[in-house]
Amino acid sequence: INKMESPNLTSVTEFILLGLSSRPELQVHLFLLFLMIYLMILLGNLLIVLLILRDSRLHTPMYFFLINLSVLEVCYTSCVFPQMLVHFFAERKSISYSCCVIQVYTFLSFGIAECYILSVMAYDRYVAIRDPLRYTVIMNWGVCGRLAAASWLGGFMASTVATVTTFQLSFCWDNVINHFLCEMPALLHLSCSDTNHAELIMQVLCIFTLLSPVTFIILSYTQIIIAVLRIRSAQGRRKAFSTCSSHLLIVTLFFGTVISLYMNPHSLSTPEYNKIVSVFYIAFTPTLNPLIYSLRNKDVKMALRRLLGKPEDA
Repeated sequence: INKMESPNLTSVTEFILLGLSSRPELQVHLFLLFLMIYLMILLGNLLIVLLILRDSRLHTPMYFFLINLSVLEVCYTSCVFPQMLVHFFAERKSISYSCCVIQVYTFLSFGIAECYILSVMAYDRYVAIRDPLRYTVIMNWGVCGRLAAASWLGGFMASTVATVTTFQLSFCWDNVINHFLCEMPALLHLSCSDTNHAELIMQVLCIFTLLSPVTFIILSYTQIIIAVLRIRSAQGRRKAFSTCSSHLLIVTLFFGTVISLYMNPHSLSTPEYNKIVSVFYIAFTPTLNPLIYSLRNKDVKMALRRLLGKPEDA
């Protein structure tokens, strides 16, 4: 059917999500797996927030941005996991049109805000290593608050454009989405109208929400590496690299998967590919975040010991 000839009317009132697998024997196993992953995301990220809020030694810009990152990951995974878990046992995996709009908007808002927060965290590390004597002056609490607020606001603004663009498309007769959530690439596959304009808007948004932050992060870490290599002390170089390596690992995992999904041309992507990539950045990256920042961060491990009442040198 030619999408160009389809009526510019939305006749569907709900969408059917096919989920990760249609095999009944896998539903219980998938439910238990993703329930465990979701609990790990909630407990791990909320524990980081609790540790930072309770321990005054962690009241620094770096950990302030880490709180924002943890809260964002809890928020955007919570836009997906509860519905996904329910659908593992539902005979009819439906989501209303209005709930689909809300899911797209909130999921994109928190996800895009995380892109900006990750770039702000790179800038924070850049200032800390390049200009340590003026770090507290440059990254004062006013600046940190404005950078965090701008990241959240930027996420909601970009999401508004993406959501309006997506749901201006026509969804006429086919309401079955081969995905486990309402996501922009999946909806483009489903639309019965011409999606060229929507794809163009998505690519432009990706430049500002994905490529621009990634470029900024690469430039920041280039300067960081140059600064670290100038440190004469081997111990100082190790400490500087250790401080940045956790953030760089999260950035690589998150942006690598998201860019491969949203920057992949609509005509070349497949529903199966989209689902696999989505699982990776929705489930596994938020799970790894608290593990990476706790296992590789001495300050966080010491804060956990203090919270549990254990001696720090134990």
